[in-house]
Amino acid sequence: MADLPIAAVVRIAKQSGAERVGSDAAAALVAKAEDYIAELVKEANKLAMHAGRKTIKEEDVELAAKSV
Repeated sequence: MADLPIAAVVRIAKQSGAERVGSDAAAALVAKAEDYIAELVKEANKLAMHAGRKTIKEEDVELAAKSV
């Protein structure tokens, strides 16, 4: 996958309190973030389809986040 930029994930980690982030940890964070986003989108898409929509809305994402 690796669609998320590693630098952005490292920046988020540092803003969240990490002093330093190793390259292997950064790659693991990217992989986990992408997995989480993929699951979130799958669930949000199910909710949108259930509501008769093709477009995922914020409310779908919020509800999906509670179940993922």
